[in-house]
Amino acid sequence: MTREEKLRARLAEMRRIEDELIAGGIVHIAGVDEVGRGPLAGPVCAACVVLPHDFSVLGVDDSKKISEKRREVLYDEITASALAWGVGLVGNRRIDEINILNATKEAMVAAVREAGEMLRASAGDESELAKERIIDHLLIDAVELPEAGVPFTAIVKGDAQSVSIAAASIVAKVTRDRMMIDFDKVYPGYAFAQNKGYGTKAHYEGIKKLGLTPIHRRTFTQGSIQ
Repeated sequence: MTREEKLRARLAEMRRIEDELIAGGIVHIAGVDEVGRGPLAGPVCAACVVLPHDFSVLGVDDSKKISEKRREVLYDEITASALAWGVGLVGNRRIDEINILNATKEAMVAAVREAGEMLRASAGDESELAKERIIDHLLIDAVELPEAGVPFTAIVKGDAQSVSIAAASIVAKVTRDRMMIDFDKVYPGYAFAQNKGYGTKAHYEGIKKLGLTPIHRRTFTQGSIQ
């Protein structure tokens, strides 16, 4: 089996859940995933992606399995071919206020809302068509999200089982990584461009030497400064 054949077989496998929903009459399916629950600094970022039924971009998978360079390419291909997509960001102060799980849900709801608005906007001035352009079902990586007001299925390790969730994981990962690379320029000395805010040796050394930045999560960094 050639590499392309393997990728096509993997895409067919990743489309199985979506195909079952489509066969049941569901039209617009959105994948939802997040990145950034574990870092010491920066926001949690969620993405929501509505793919067309004939989505055929090869190589879409759990973002953690894909190189940074390849993720950048897939990000462009996903956002170019998606019917709609949205991103939600919740910053470190809000994370400290409401905890990371609630912040993750808040980011996901924002991403779903943004994708829904894009989907409706794609109908243009056709008001009747706009009524039909709604997200009918969410596929979410592990998190239950009744707050979004849309029927959903939470799937453990969904980014490795659903192409829609995998696409969302890539969009979220690339979006957040780009932000942390920019933060590295604003707050040098913590290696944010490399660690993306996670607790690496270089990051802890930066905290001990320079203290906490305005983007650090205080509830995650208590005791980091000796």
